[in-house]
Amino acid sequence: MKAYTVSIFMLTYNQEAFIGQTIESVLMQKTSFTYQLVIGEDCSTDNTREICEHYAKKFPDTIKLLPSLGYNQGLIANYMRTVAACDGIYIAICDGDDYWTDAFKLQKQVDFLEANPDFSIVATNYELLHPNGDVEQVKKLRQKLEFTFEDLVYDNLITSATVLFRNHLQFDPLPQWILQFPYGDWPTYLWILRNGGKLYFLQDYTAMYRLGIGVSSPIIATSSSLLEVNIGILECMVQDHSFASHQKTIANSLSRLKVNRMTSYNMEGQFRKGFICFLKNILQLKSNWQVVKMYFYSLNKRWSKQY
Repeated sequence: MKAYTVSIFMLTYNQEAFIGQTIESVLMQKTSFTYQLVIGEDCSTDNTREICEHYAKKFPDTIKLLPSLGYNQGLIANYMRTVAACDGIYIAICDGDDYWTDAFKLQKQVDFLEANPDFSIVATNYELLHPNGDVEQVKKLRQKLEFTFEDLVYDNLITSATVLFRNHLQFDPLPQWILQFPYGDWPTYLWILRNGGKLYFLQDYTAMYRLGIGVSSPIIATSSSLLEVNIGILECMVQDHSFASHQKTIANSLSRLKVNRMTSYNMEGQFRKGFICFLKNILQLKSNWQVVKMYFYSLNKRWSKQY
């Protein structure tokens, strides 16, 4: 069996309009090492499978197309299946609707991790492709470029199309509780960083992210729905002994997310849900004054916007 330095992990479903460009952006990578594209195609109803098969036949040494299961298993089950098939030293992610723009993306990131063994993840800047065709450079203003678990547990700082991480998952597989959530990238990064290791941001622009196209986009279309998922993820981490050394940080992040969920419900006009969250927060959280302040602030902001 051929050994690969990098496994590129690609999920796709009904993306016939984009998947060819995505695969080509992987094939254009210029590296001093071997890499393999592992495609998890989830029983598409359009021509996505046929396009993937075309490329897999044309580049059999570079592309591994996972066998069709004959049914759509869903995003996160496909995620777990595909990541388990990645046996490279490093793993990169590029979903079927995004694409890479820098031919040296993988080389730069592997060079960094090879030279910096105390880092486990490296990410980059990216561009946004809006539905109307406009391209927007996204450069988050960061006062630092190095991050740890304690930083990432408060917010997913990483856009998945830009990431490369050490493949600890071969001997430390992801927990099964991830299967209940609509995305797995953020808990994957937290799983990797929980035992040490750091995240670094290169300042290069290496990827294009298509806005509003992803399979999970309708599921997390609102701020409150995204917060609900992230709260669920952190609550699973509280119950997982693998995160025992981070419980205080996780609890602090949970408190913050629960307050944000309350204010998001109010800002979205879901006042009943906002009030229920308000009551729960008053009973469960320590900073009652902050909860009251944020609750009425969000109501006032919503009403001011409405009238």
